[in-house]
Amino acid sequence: MGSLGTAIVTGAGSGIGRAVALRLAADGYAVIANDLDRARAETVAAEIAAAGHTARGVAGDVSSETDVAAIVAAAREAFGPVTLLVNNAGFVHQALFEHLEVADFDRMFAVHVRGTFLMTRAVLPEMLAAGHGVIVNMASQLGQIGGIELVHYSGAKAAIIGMTKALAREVSAGGVRVNAVAPGPINTPLVMALSEDWRARKSAELPLGRFGEPDEVAATVSFLASPAASLFVGQTLGPNSGDVML
Repeated sequence: MGSLGTAIVTGAGSGIGRAVALRLAADGYAVIANDLDRARAETVAAEIAAAGHTARGVAGDVSSETDVAAIVAAAREAFGPVTLLVNNAGFVHQALFEHLEVADFDRMFAVHVRGTFLMTRAVLPEMLAAGHGVIVNMASQLGQIGGIELVHYSGAKAAIIGMTKALAREVSAGGVRVNAVAPGPINTPLVMALSEDWRARKSAELPLGRFGEPDEVAATVSFLASPAASLFVGQTLGPNSGDVML
């Protein structure tokens, strides 16, 4: 176990997840870097180890109960009880609503919403038994304002925000803090996969005039995981270049 405990970061193979895993390892957590792709998970873990910190790469699909059980078991076996969970796994798919297939919709909710539920359910009992723990869910500013050609993605991220608030009401008194991060457009492979036209239109809308960087989101997660965020309960923080102002 790291000096701050054991952290699981799902979807840690690239983009925001990778940045979060690197930051939390530097903060002092022993990190389980999970990704659907084993090679990517192990590459990030090796990168963390090369920097002198502690990590292990673990493959698994967060929408699968069997895989989730294996991810959490690997974390416990390697580093001890999970004290921090970052539900970051996700993907983006762009299509007008009228062109969405049922399979597109179902997979979007399976990874983002079911995945967040399954991972949280797997670690929450031991956090409550210990009387402390932190859960950070990765939402999106599109879950707050919606996005053209991203109805299913926006809906899934809105669901995560609602789940965050409800769970925080249930478990905060037991010592477990639950919050969400809703980034705006960030320079990641996921956002770069969106059309050039979409990215140009979105960039022009941002008061800050630029997309964010993964490290800027990782700093937000690091804060929410820290004692400095002790009063943050059921909140959704927005490193979003001004796209949403609350």
